[in-house]
Amino acid sequence: MSTTTKLSAKRWYRLLPVAFVTYSLAYLDRANFGFAAAGGMAEDIGITPALSSLLSSLFFLGYFFFQIPGAYYAAKQRAKKLIFWSLILWGGLAAATGMVNDAYSLIAIRFLLGVVESAVMPAMLILLSNWFTQRERSRANTFLILGNPATVLWMSVASGYLIDSLGWRWMFIIQGLPGVIWAFCWWKLVDEKPNDANWLNADEKSDLEVALQEEQKAIKPVTNYAQAFRSRSVILLCAQYLLWNVGVYGFVMWLPSIIKSAPNMNIVTTGWLAAVPYVFAIAGMLIASFYADKASSRKSFIWPFLLIAALAFFLSYVVGSSNFWMSYILLSIAGAAMYTPYGPFFALVTEVLPRNVSGGAIGLINSMGALGSFGGAYLVGILNAYTQGFGSAYLFMSLSLVAATVLTLLIARQGRLKTDETNQKSITI
Repeated sequence: MSTTTKLSAKRWYRLLPVAFVTYSLAYLDRANFGFAAAGGMAEDIGITPALSSLLSSLFFLGYFFFQIPGAYYAAKQRAKKLIFWSLILWGGLAAATGMVNDAYSLIAIRFLLGVVESAVMPAMLILLSNWFTQRERSRANTFLILGNPATVLWMSVASGYLIDSLGWRWMFIIQGLPGVIWAFCWWKLVDEKPNDANWLNADEKSDLEVALQEEQKAIKPVTNYAQAFRSRSVILLCAQYLLWNVGVYGFVMWLPSIIKSAPNMNIVTTGWLAAVPYVFAIAGMLIASFYADKASSRKSFIWPFLLIAALAFFLSYVVGSSNFWMSYILLSIAGAAMYTPYGPFFALVTEVLPRNVSGGAIGLINSMGALGSFGGAYLVGILNAYTQGFGSAYLFMSLSLVAATVLTLLIARQGRLKTDETNQKSITI
């Protein structure tokens, strides 16, 4: 077995499980709000439908404003330290959500929760780019982002039971505290860069560093953030990710309420049904990331799934409320299809730009995604409240995903990038 093979195995099992758990805890604290809203929180605090829409989306407003500063710090300073303090703060704020007695406190906590979580995703992607080469990055990113659907999968079931037995307040407290505890595990288990790792020998560190430096030589140089942010690819990626996230978070934040509105539906059954789309999302993400790396292609593993999700939402609109189970099946297809391309997408971002500006670009793109998440969660809630149904929201999310599909196709193919395996194969976008 070669040194490179041994190195690859060590990186996969030493880093990715820790990254997965960390992102899972972050996602838990943003997604469980939808279950609290469906489980009696609005009635207990006196939240109107319009305010409920704002609260569901306010997290993403805080998330939007602090993406780029967080990504810049992670790229220039230490991603590990930034994530450590974010874990402690978001765990405490999430638990505090269960102790609020008025809407104003909830507004402040939801915004601050978005602020402290804002740097986690770009910081994680930057950290993984220090450890995994281009031909591995789609799979590595997917194992990280699997924390998203995997968390919603078990959280949906657990939240239903917790609310049913203990109430929504204890759900927030019980699901928030693990983030604080995990912060210290993160600090102990993760190394910022290969040179910091005492579990790699000198040859393994050198081989990885050489491979990462070689692939940077094949990427067109970009001198500063201003030049990077003006590039056509980055602008298209920002717009595409914004529209994509309108669909994703319109779905994530309101699926529990959509299911709960069905006749004779209780919160426990809602939890089980809300978990199903994420089972298929996990399978889709693993398959797409594997073949995206194997085929050295990114775009062809992004736009088809966005189009499938758009069609599923449109058919849900056509079916309407006349057939709950058909609509539920279509929504499950839409949810799974929206999650499937995440690994190839974030691998694409780090391959468009060199490392000296990729951190800021990831922050910018992710901040646009947060803005789309805000719009999706808020506007879907408003449409649901004012139309007294979900059909208009399905149509809105479908149109957003069609636009995201078109923008994906407009992203130009980049130059040929050397791989760490043969330096002869090309990676196409």
